[in-house]
Amino acid sequence: MSGADSLEQVARDVVACRLCPRLVEWREQVAREPRPSFREQEYWGRPLPGLGNAEARLLVLGLAPAAHGGNRTGRIFTGDRSGDWLFRALHRAGFANQPTSVARDDGLEVHDTYIAAAVRCAPPANRPLPEETAQCAPYLDRELALLTSLRVVVVLGEFAQRRAWSSLGVGRRPRFAHGAEAVLADGRTLIASYHPSQRNTFTGLLTEAMFDAVFTRARALLDGPSTP
Repeated sequence: MSGADSLEQVARDVVACRLCPRLVEWREQVAREPRPSFREQEYWGRPLPGLGNAEARLLVLGLAPAAHGGNRTGRIFTGDRSGDWLFRALHRAGFANQPTSVARDDGLEVHDTYIAAAVRCAPPANRPLPEETAQCAPYLDRELALLTSLRVVVVLGEFAQRRAWSSLGVGRRPRFAHGAEAVLADGRTLIASYHPSQRNTFTGLLTEAMFDAVFTRARALLDGPSTP
């Protein structure tokens, strides 16, 4: 990309993207056939840009939008239970101004944080195909190039870790484990977390204390000495 690239331009390009026919068909079908509880709402039904600003030192990377969450509201992690967990944790750690995120105009602001997904469209069964992930990869790469203050990356799930490592890692990718840390290129730190999906939170695989510990650690890394 040229030197004129910006997060705003990436966002425009993401929203206009129609590169993956299967994902386009699915996201638009979901938008035409809303859940009964959301039938009075107009769904976003497009890819989701990242949330945050270019000065962010923390990146939170998820898998993909939820069909009736971000694909409905038009903002990443907004309007679904995974987002409820994420924004509560970010708020407790001082990275968000409020603990809830239900709509694009609800007043949410994130501090020192950029939130993105490895795949920008809601995929059927939450499982993007490898070629779809590859089609989305340049958007994250552009964002990473623009996030020049980035020091810590929190990945939500093994899928997100693989995607982050392909762009930022050096050497062999570390084994995924909740709370595990790895040093990225230029000394940045990657922290792995279980994804706050209902499957993980309902079963107790991920508790709020475990999730809080990840963002408490991120806060400590950012507020302490510069990452070596």
